[in-house]
Amino acid sequence: MKFGKLQDISAVRFSLPSDPAANQRHLPGSPTEPAFYIGCTGWSMKEWVGKVYPPSTKAAGFLRAYSQQFNTIELNTTHYRIPDAATVDKWKQETTPDFRFCPKVPQSISHSRDLGLGSDLIPAFAKAIGRLGEKLGCCFLQLPPYFGTDRAELLSTFLKAFPAAIPLAVEARHESWFSAPQQTNAFLELLARQQRSAVITDVAGRRDVLHMGLAGPTTMVRFVGNGLHPTDYSRADEWIARLKRWAQRGLSQVYFFPHEPDNILAPEMAAYLYEKIKKDWPGADSRGPVLHQPPGPQPEQMSLF
Repeated sequence: MKFGKLQDISAVRFSLPSDPAANQRHLPGSPTEPAFYIGCTGWSMKEWVGKVYPPSTKAAGFLRAYSQQFNTIELNTTHYRIPDAATVDKWKQETTPDFRFCPKVPQSISHSRDLGLGSDLIPAFAKAIGRLGEKLGCCFLQLPPYFGTDRAELLSTFLKAFPAAIPLAVEARHESWFSAPQQTNAFLELLARQQRSAVITDVAGRRDVLHMGLAGPTTMVRFVGNGLHPTDYSRADEWIARLKRWAQRGLSQVYFFPHEPDNILAPEMAAYLYEKIKKDWPGADSRGPVLHQPPGPQPEQMSLF
């Protein structure tokens, strides 16, 4: 993910900001042990053979092998086209029973002038991914960088039109959504009214999109690492602590997607997160990869920064 990436992160303050006021209103208030889903952004990585996938795994078996290591995926392929029925059925058949797909809303909808409201794209997409059944996790709408608060009414109309039965999280990127606390709270209230979730993006070059806002008991975190720099691990530790605190207030479902350069090192961060959860939060219902090398800071990566 190139959005918000920096070549030099030495001046970045990576600590998580405090919660917006809206969070208190949008959580039930009772402690939970949430379902915790950890995944990457694709499965077609030949570099993972022998590290994440069993040796000699062929491309045709990558998805099956992926689902045995991870319990979710940020499904970017749907951003570029609506999948046909045969493709969706194959995805469903080749994954484990506890696996959850998180499809990205097609750019023909998210980047169109009217968010697809003047076409049949929304029902077509909903029908396609609806075939995933119990394996459908949370879809997410990635608004383009130019989509600001001046188009809040359009977003509201879209949220009402998007099928209520399909879980949806929204990622806003324009600075206006985060220019002041009242703007962020208004965004969260808009989502909460339609029982939608907010995507939280943790990336070095755009700390404003790390809004820490919740619009309900589900959250989706897109965590952009820097090649397993030591700060990737300290950030992951802080995230686990914050999510655990939210669970004390009723957070019931977490989708956490670590991004690393070219996706190659994402399994290492996913494995680290999973081991951290097992150690510090054993009540959380989670599953993560078991790699040939134990997860943790890698000296050879540290030397790059």
